[in-house]
Amino acid sequence: MKYKQIKWLILILPTVTITLWEYIRHAFLLPYISMELGNILSPVLVFVVTLIFLRHLFSILERYQEELRWEKSEKSILIEREKLARELHDGIAQSLFLLSVKMNKFERKKSLEQEVDFQKIKQTLQHVHEDTRQAIKNLQYLPNEDVFSWTDTIYQYVSELKKNHLLDVKFEWGIDEETLSTKEKIELFACIKEAVVNVIKHAKTNQIWILSKETEDGWICKVKDQGIGFTNDNVHFNEGYGIRIIKDRARDMEWEFSMKRIDNETVIELKKENK
Repeated sequence: MKYKQIKWLILILPTVTITLWEYIRHAFLLPYISMELGNILSPVLVFVVTLIFLRHLFSILERYQEELRWEKSEKSILIEREKLARELHDGIAQSLFLLSVKMNKFERKKSLEQEVDFQKIKQTLQHVHEDTRQAIKNLQYLPNEDVFSWTDTIYQYVSELKKNHLLDVKFEWGIDEETLSTKEKIELFACIKEAVVNVIKHAKTNQIWILSKETEDGWICKVKDQGIGFTNDNVHFNEGYGIRIIKDRARDMEWEFSMKRIDNETVIELKKENK
């Protein structure tokens, strides 16, 4: 029995009961039951019939409500788990990967260069610590719009890529910060970091382009490289967890996402069109 059917039965049952009773009473029982006794029996009969049938209907309705509460609870848990997975992957997993790369290089370095590499490893470990704390904080609190300086953050990130990871980053930024909401800044920055790490992991190149510009009805942001790529025919087979996270973020923000191979360049593009 469906939820709407139960509600209609709860509404209709008392009316149907009293209608049938009054018909039977006037058609067949007037010679045997006085008017006063019939008036007394009417609410009693309605109460008894309603109690018998509505107890069963209410039990079904309560079961539906309990199932609905359980589904909402499960959905909220899944949302939190996905959010936690994003935070951990964006911060800890990326830093640990870069740390493992540095450790492998460290083993092959000469002793004179060990001190420099050791300092870089310490910096990466510090980033892991900071990312962990930030991930926990992000799960507990909403970002403070007053203290979030997105422009400084992204320029600092590019500077760290050049300094700590020996990357040649071609950075051209043309999106005015005022055109982005706080949530857009956070999500776009996370997508850029994810795309850069994807290049470091898979492209086998030390050159990255981070480009953006405003359009008539929105903006476009691209991260591209000239490393080992893929063909457009098998692009879906090359989508790891990081790329899926970018796609999910873009979908949640109602941005357009694309990943293409154009003239020996892998291009990840995010595009917003104002509606």
